[in-house]
Amino acid sequence: MTRLITTYGAIAGIIELVLLTLTMGLVADHGMLGMVLGYLSMLIALSLVFAGVKKYRDEHLGGVIGFGKALGVGLGIAAIAALFYVIGWEAWMWSTDYRFVAEFSAKALADMQAQGASPAALAQAKVDMNAFAEMYANPVMRMAITLTEIAPVALLVPLISALLLRRPGFMPARA
Repeated sequence: MTRLITTYGAIAGIIELVLLTLTMGLVADHGMLGMVLGYLSMLIALSLVFAGVKKYRDEHLGGVIGFGKALGVGLGIAAIAALFYVIGWEAWMWSTDYRFVAEFSAKALADMQAQGASPAALAQAKVDMNAFAEMYANPVMRMAITLTEIAPVALLVPLISALLLRRPGFMPARA
Protein backbone atom coordinates (compact mmCIF):
# COMPACT_ATOMS: atom_id res chain seq x y z
CA MET A 1 0.00 0.00 0.00
CA THR A 2 2.85 2.41 0.84
CA ARG A 3 4.42 1.89 -2.57
CA LEU A 4 1.12 2.56 -4.34
CA ILE A 5 0.52 5.73 -2.29
CA THR A 6 4.05 6.96 -2.92
CA THR A 7 3.92 6.20 -6.65
CA TYR A 8 0.53 7.74 -7.31
CA GLY A 9 1.30 10.71 -5.05
CA ALA A 10 4.59 11.39 -6.83
CA ILE A 11 2.98 11.12 -10.27
CA ALA A 12 0.18 13.48 -9.18
CA GLY A 13 2.79 15.84 -7.74
CA ILE A 14 4.83 15.84 -10.93
CA ILE A 15 1.71 16.50 -13.00
CA GLU A 16 0.84 19.38 -10.64
CA LEU A 17 4.36 20.81 -10.96
CA VAL A 18 4.22 20.69 -14.76
CA LEU A 19 0.79 22.34 -14.81
CA LEU A 20 1.88 24.91 -12.19
CA THR A 21 4.91 25.80 -14.26
CA LEU A 22 2.83 26.10 -17.43
CA THR A 23 0.20 28.20 -15.68
CA MET A 24 2.69 30.55 -14.04
CA GLY A 25 4.81 30.78 -17.18
CA LEU A 26 2.01 31.35 -19.68
CA VAL A 27 -0.55 33.30 -17.66
CA ALA A 28 0.72 36.65 -16.45
CA ASP A 29 -2.65 37.28 -14.79
CA HIS A 30 -2.36 36.59 -11.07
CA GLY A 31 -6.05 37.33 -10.70
CA MET A 32 -9.14 35.25 -11.36
CA LEU A 33 -7.84 33.48 -14.49
CA GLY A 34 -4.68 32.39 -12.69
CA MET A 35 -6.71 31.15 -9.74
CA VAL A 36 -9.13 29.18 -11.93
CA LEU A 37 -6.30 27.58 -13.89
CA GLY A 38 -4.42 26.83 -10.68
CA TYR A 39 -7.35 24.99 -9.09
CA LEU A 40 -8.12 23.22 -12.35
CA SER A 41 -4.53 21.97 -12.49
CA MET A 42 -4.85 20.71 -8.91
CA LEU A 43 -8.05 18.86 -9.79
CA ILE A 44 -6.44 17.29 -12.87
CA ALA A 45 -3.37 16.17 -10.93
CA LEU A 46 -5.38 14.89 -7.97
CA SER A 47 -7.54 12.77 -10.25
CA LEU A 48 -4.77 10.25 -9.65
CA VAL A 49 -6.17 9.88 -6.13
CA PHE A 50 -9.24 8.23 -7.62
CA ALA A 51 -7.10 6.06 -9.90
CA GLY A 52 -4.83 5.01 -7.02
CA VAL A 53 -7.69 4.12 -4.67
CA LYS A 54 -9.42 2.17 -7.44
CA LYS A 55 -6.24 0.25 -8.24
CA TYR A 56 -5.74 -0.57 -4.56
CA ARG A 57 -9.36 -1.72 -4.23
CA ASP A 58 -9.33 -3.81 -7.39
CA GLU A 59 -5.85 -5.33 -7.34
CA HIS A 60 -5.05 -5.62 -3.64
CA LEU A 61 -8.41 -6.02 -1.93
CA GLY A 62 -10.35 -8.12 -4.42
CA GLY A 63 -12.67 -5.30 -5.51
CA VAL A 64 -13.97 -4.33 -2.05
CA ILE A 65 -12.75 -1.44 0.10
CA GLY A 66 -14.22 0.25 3.13
CA PHE A 67 -14.72 4.00 3.33
CA GLY A 68 -11.99 4.49 5.96
CA LYS A 69 -9.35 2.52 4.07
CA ALA A 70 -10.25 4.26 0.79
CA LEU A 71 -10.09 7.66 2.46
CA GLY A 72 -6.74 6.83 4.05
CA VAL A 73 -5.19 5.76 0.76
CA GLY A 74 -6.62 8.81 -0.98
CA LEU A 75 -5.39 11.20 1.68
CA GLY A 76 -1.94 9.62 1.53
CA ILE A 77 -1.74 10.14 -2.23
CA ALA A 78 -3.05 13.70 -1.88
CA ALA A 79 -0.58 14.51 0.90
CA ILE A 80 2.38 13.52 -1.24
CA ALA A 81 1.02 15.53 -4.17
CA ALA A 82 0.52 18.52 -1.84
CA LEU A 83 4.12 18.21 -0.65
CA PHE A 84 5.26 18.35 -4.28
CA TYR A 85 3.07 21.43 -4.77
CA VAL A 86 4.59 23.26 -1.79
CA ILE A 87 8.14 22.38 -2.79
CA GLY A 88 7.37 23.32 -6.41
CA TRP A 89 5.98 26.70 -5.35
CA GLU A 90 9.11 27.35 -3.27
CA ALA A 91 11.26 26.46 -6.28
CA TRP A 92 9.17 28.79 -8.46
CA MET A 93 9.54 31.61 -5.94
CA TRP A 94 13.29 31.08 -5.77
CA SER A 95 13.64 30.94 -9.57
CA THR A 96 11.72 34.23 -9.97
CA ASP A 97 13.67 36.00 -7.21
CA TYR A 98 10.57 36.05 -4.96
CA ARG A 99 8.81 38.68 -7.15
CA PHE A 100 5.32 37.15 -6.87
CA VAL A 101 4.01 39.29 -4.01
CA ALA A 102 5.28 42.54 -5.55
CA GLU A 103 3.73 41.67 -8.92
CA PHE A 104 0.48 40.52 -7.33
CA SER A 105 0.24 43.66 -5.20
CA ALA A 106 0.97 45.97 -8.13
CA LYS A 107 -1.72 44.30 -10.23
CA ALA A 108 -4.27 44.39 -7.43
CA LEU A 109 -3.62 48.09 -6.78
CA ALA A 110 -3.82 48.87 -10.50
CA ASP A 111 -7.12 46.98 -10.72
CA MET A 112 -8.50 48.87 -7.73
CA GLN A 113 -7.43 52.17 -9.23
CA ALA A 114 -8.98 51.28 -12.60
CA GLN A 115 -12.25 50.50 -10.82
CA GLY A 116 -12.23 53.95 -9.25
CA ALA A 117 -11.25 53.11 -5.69
CA SER A 118 -10.87 56.08 -3.36
CA PRO A 119 -7.40 57.26 -2.32
CA ALA A 120 -8.15 56.10 1.23
CA ALA A 121 -9.08 52.61 0.02
CA LEU A 122 -5.92 52.47 -2.11
CA ALA A 123 -3.79 53.59 0.84
CA GLN A 124 -5.35 50.95 3.12
CA ALA A 125 -4.89 48.25 0.48
CA LYS A 126 -1.24 49.23 0.14
CA VAL A 127 -0.76 48.97 3.93
CA ASP A 128 -2.48 45.56 3.94
CA MET A 129 -0.38 44.30 1.03
CA ASN A 130 2.84 45.46 2.69
CA ALA A 131 1.87 43.58 5.85
CA PHE A 132 1.11 40.48 3.76
CA ALA A 133 4.45 40.82 1.93
CA GLU A 134 6.28 40.96 5.26
CA MET A 135 4.47 37.84 6.50
CA TYR A 136 4.95 36.02 3.15
CA ALA A 137 8.70 36.63 3.34
CA ASN A 138 8.82 34.11 6.20
CA PRO A 139 9.34 30.70 4.48
CA VAL A 140 7.36 28.76 7.11
CA MET A 141 4.35 31.07 6.74
CA ARG A 142 4.67 31.00 2.95
CA MET A 143 4.69 27.19 2.93
CA ALA A 144 1.69 27.07 5.26
CA ILE A 145 -0.22 29.47 3.00
CA THR A 146 0.75 27.43 -0.07
CA LEU A 147 -0.45 24.26 1.63
CA THR A 148 -3.81 25.88 2.39
CA GLU A 149 -4.20 26.57 -1.34
CA ILE A 150 -4.19 22.91 -2.31
CA ALA A 151 -5.74 21.59 0.92
CA PRO A 152 -9.43 21.96 -0.07
CA VAL A 153 -8.91 19.99 -3.28
CA ALA A 154 -6.59 17.52 -1.52
CA LEU A 155 -9.35 16.79 1.02
CA LEU A 156 -12.35 16.86 -1.30
CA VAL A 157 -11.02 14.50 -4.00
CA PRO A 158 -10.13 11.67 -1.56
CA LEU A 159 -13.49 12.10 0.18
CA ILE A 160 -15.43 11.81 -3.08
CA SER A 161 -13.22 8.94 -4.24
CA ALA A 162 -13.81 7.04 -0.99
CA LEU A 163 -17.56 7.64 -1.15
CA LEU A 164 -17.75 6.31 -4.71
CA LEU A 165 -15.26 3.46 -4.55
CA ARG A 166 -16.52 1.95 -1.27
CA ARG A 167 -19.35 0.51 -3.36
CA PRO A 168 -18.04 -2.66 -5.06
CA GLY A 169 -20.46 -2.19 -7.96
CA PHE A 170 -19.06 1.23 -8.86
CA MET A 171 -16.62 0.77 -11.72
CA PRO A 172 -15.85 -2.90 -10.89
CA ALA A 173 -12.54 -4.42 -11.91
CA ARG A 174 -12.45 -6.06 -15.30
CA ALA A 175 -11.44 -9.67 -15.56
